Amino acid sequence: MNRKIAELDTRAADPEFWNDPARATASLREKATYQRWVQGVVVLERAWEDATTLIELGEEEDDADTLAEGERALVALQADLRTAEIRRLLGDEADQNDAVLEINSGAGGTDASDWAQILERMYIQWAGRMGFKVEIADEQYHEEAGIKSATLNVKGPYAYGYLKAEIGVHRLVRISPFDSAARRHTSFASVGAYPDVADDIEVDLKDSDLRIDTYHSSGAGGQHVNTTDSAVRLTHLPTGIVVACQAERSQHKNKAKAMKTMRAKLYQRELEIRQAQRNDANADKQKIEWGSQIRSYVMQPYRMVKDLRTGVEVGDTDRVLNGDLLPFMEAWLAQRADAEVADRGAV
Repeated sequence: MNRKIAELDTRAADPEFWNDPARATASLREKATYQRWVQGVVVLERAWEDATTLIELGEEEDDADTLAEGERALVALQADLRTAEIRRLLGDEADQNDAVLEINSGAGGTDASDWAQILERMYIQWAGRMGFKVEIADEQYHEEAGIKSATLNVKGPYAYGYLKAEIGVHRLVRISPFDSAARRHTSFASVGAYPDVADDIEVDLKDSDLRIDTYHSSGAGGQHVNTTDSAVRLTHLPTGIVVACQAERSQHKNKAKAMKTMRAKLYQRELEIRQAQRNDANADKQKIEWGSQIRSYVMQPYRMVKDLRTGVEVGDTDRVLNGDLLPFMEAWLAQRADAEVADRGAV
């Protein structure tokens, strides 16, 4: 960590450092983050030394009060260590940002659309547990039930860092409520997460690369929210990325929000390209069908949620669908952080 700070200091000393203000600002922000981590570790080390010193002194002097004080200090330190561990896991570029969460139904027809809406509710519940704010930027409803897609803006510290653990295909197995024969069905939906891009981060987004379409905002069942073309759909022609927003009655406001989401997606795409170069593959882009899921939610013939990347299993499916996702997120983040440490050690 200190070596990284030294590298950033060397970069800042370059006479041409401020020739690129956006990059310079990002470097200084990165340095400040590393410095906070180092200072946090120093504080934890001192607290550990103080607590163990009290325990050793209490044992040597046979002083029950001093021993109890040291033990209380160790217990209090556990929460701080937990916080430090989470910060270690959420140390990537953009992890601290707000997030744009995108859910799309996949193979499975009406069941898949219903499943996509269940996932939408699950993430809204999770955000509430975290104290985050959620805004539904766009929803496309299925003709019979559920949603074809949804875009949520999730605002809170490290929202993207947590939600990137959810990127991939989610599989549901249950007795279909839409099957008159009450047969078991398997449904799929995909989840994407993008960091909400700060204004001082440059994203190559040219007006000439965008196609802008407007249309009537609509709700469930196709009922018009208003009679003007206030909803906005943006298509980034070079990449094919599409963003829609109908959260506001104003076309201007919808366009501004759609542009912000487009910048987030393009930024995420750049992050994925960098990660793909490191991994020699980008595993996040998969078909929404059999064999590509990251997590299975089983409600019939037994009840279990299992993450296929980490092996974490939970028997209480309802608890998970009500937003209890941190065990899955943190296990994946820890696995990823440990793998990156191992990779650096192997170089």
